[in-house]
Amino acid sequence: MKSIFFLALLSIFIYFGCSDQTTNVDPVDQNGRLKIHLIDSPAQLDSVIICVTRVEVHRAGSDSTSGWFVINDSTRFFDLLQLTNGASVILGDTSLPAGQYTQIRLFIGDGSYVIDQGTKHDLEVPSGSQSGLKLIHQFTIETGKLYELLLDFNVEKSIVITGNGKYKLKPTIRVTPIVISGSISGQVLPLYAQPTIRTVYGTDTVTTYTDLQGFFKLMGLPQGIYDVNIIPADKLIYRDTTITNIQVMANQDTDIGEITLETN
Repeated sequence: MKSIFFLALLSIFIYFGCSDQTTNVDPVDQNGRLKIHLIDSPAQLDSVIICVTRVEVHRAGSDSTSGWFVINDSTRFFDLLQLTNGASVILGDTSLPAGQYTQIRLFIGDGSYVIDQGTKHDLEVPSGSQSGLKLIHQFTIETGKLYELLLDFNVEKSIVITGNGKYKLKPTIRVTPIVISGSISGQVLPLYAQPTIRTVYGTDTVTTYTDLQGFFKLMGLPQGIYDVNIIPADKLIYRDTTITNIQVMANQDTDIGEITLETN
């Protein structure tokens, strides 16, 4: 009888032990994490101030009005022209349910402006941007893992100056996963050459300028082989230079060293 009673108690213990393991699961443990960085390709302007009011992502399998998750809903102002040569800001950093996601929605509010040759101009934001600029990019959030994205705001293509002197925003933004991308850096001399640094990936052109010490960094480049064009501000004095067959590896910076431009 004692052995039968003991076995009965053991079976009850095992039953409730197994039940606890399957039902007391913290939903947070099924989440991953998303971090979105904002960078910029520069333009011939003094400042471009963008007001971002909200950032969301959309989960696969939901309709166009549901399935949106807020990444950040605080209103912030960014000077895009400060986000070059390795500088960036965080648009959002949050926990998300694991699963497939299809797009990012970026809300740009009133109060954005441009400073051009010392003069401030209101930046007209299209109504579509105020209700959410949709960036198509499919990605997977895995349980317990971080997924990072770079949003490259191409100011040169995004700011349109109309015939009557108005400045309008037509956002052109490139989305690149950090896990598959790297960068190219270097230094161009002489300093007063003030070159534009440019490379091409598919249909995208990635551009930057040198800083006051002649250094540059092209960011968010998917792994592959690149040619970098160095275009001096004054072509009457200096020649264009192209550095070919530069290999970019994921999560690495390729430093091509010091480049001295030849004179004509």
